[in-house]
Amino acid sequence: MGIAQPSPTAADIQGLFDRIAPVYDSLNERLSFGLHRVWKRMAVRWCGAAPGHTALDVCCGSGDLAIMLARQVGESGTVYGVDFSAELLGVAEGRWAKISPGGRSPSLSSEASRQISPTAAIHWVQGDALALPMGDNSIDAATMGYGLRNLTNIPQGLAELRRVLKPGASAAILDFHRPQGALAEQFQRWYLDALVVPTAQGMGLTDEYAYIGPSVDRFPTGPEQVALAHQVGFERAVHYPIAAGLMGVLVVSRQ
Repeated sequence: MGIAQPSPTAADIQGLFDRIAPVYDSLNERLSFGLHRVWKRMAVRWCGAAPGHTALDVCCGSGDLAIMLARQVGESGTVYGVDFSAELLGVAEGRWAKISPGGRSPSLSSEASRQISPTAAIHWVQGDALALPMGDNSIDAATMGYGLRNLTNIPQGLAELRRVLKPGASAAILDFHRPQGALAEQFQRWYLDALVVPTAQGMGLTDEYAYIGPSVDRFPTGPEQVALAHQVGFERAVHYPIAAGLMGVLVVSRQ
């Protein structure tokens, strides 16, 4: 039996994402075969963002979900993208600068261009998902993509989301999921060991991406996530397995 590896600290995770920031987007595209865009659109739809809303993307990374939210809330809305990695926020700001008013770039993909309201406002904020820099009851809709699994205190992260959401608001949390059934588990393990780690190795990021397997193993299952959400006070919580159970979206709502 192998020796269990210690869970990474917040500083470890922050440093990891700072290092992978330059290739984060290209790795996501290659490792998901482009499907991550579909899954993110599902999360945006399930969070209930609508025109005029103030929306929040926690652990925003390079900005995909925040930019999708900008289309949903439109010119009368506002989006906050929060991440503790300064390097990833720099990537997000650079992407947004190319497509925000006065900065639309012909190099941007046509899909991304279609998703943007040219006058939507996004504020990029360096902050901690465990102590969000937003006031109580201030957010109409929220998303989190591949962030919950990396929090050092998942219940606290969920509690912070509930604190900032307005009554009646929802958040949609996209992440890996531990599939049920031996065959699905074997496929996920093969995917991580045979595709994710070698691809990262080819880009000089072996150590950085070796963490994914252990992080998935530690991550609560869908039903466990639902239970944690109820424990921190969410009145409604549903977990939707997607991608044959390899991914999942936890949708939580306040009353």
